[in-house]
Amino acid sequence: MALADLSQVTTIDRIAFDIPWSLRTYQYEILESPYSHMVVMEKHTEHPAPAWWRWVPRILQRDLTEHQVLGYGGMWMISGSAHISTIAVHPDARGQGWGELLLLGMVRRAITLDAHEVTLEVRVSNDRAQNLYRKHGFETTSIKPHYYRNNDEDAYEMCLSIHRAESRARAESSFIRAMLQRGVTDTFSDSDLPPHLTEDGR
Repeated sequence: MALADLSQVTTIDRIAFDIPWSLRTYQYEILESPYSHMVVMEKHTEHPAPAWWRWVPRILQRDLTEHQVLGYGGMWMISGSAHISTIAVHPDARGQGWGELLLLGMVRRAITLDAHEVTLEVRVSNDRAQNLYRKHGFETTSIKPHYYRNNDEDAYEMCLSIHRAESRARAESSFIRAMLQRGVTDTFSDSDLPPHLTEDGR
């Protein structure tokens, strides 16, 4: 995720959540937090250049590729534990497996950072999300009472253990298979740390 993505990210956030993150929060997560790993899933559409384009000096040429954000996610990496802080898909792109791919991409990122577990919270009423998480090995570990401020709903805390080689291999295989099925290019899960992240943030 980059600053240029935030207009689209915050639009999806406002649609997806009753209490969305502020623009400043996203800016902090991208630029300042030593623990954050933020990702977007983009659809790239290239538009053909007009005939007169070749006469425009290259330094003035702008990108003719449209970058549409289909979904996004965030993860905090603290003391060997990766916590998925947010994940959402644009309403027009739901039901197509993009949320699953985002989840798997963040799990793989956690593996490359040598995390021993991935955790998250989910509403107790959100059966669809719970089923997705369980499909990929997450287990309910506790209930957090009155976790959601908008309606006082409880949350399940769910955890995926990835400290064993076989669990890591299974997660990697699921991610690669999902990418191949959808023809996606991954520039996130094994990318270098952003410059502002320190060893303490790993």
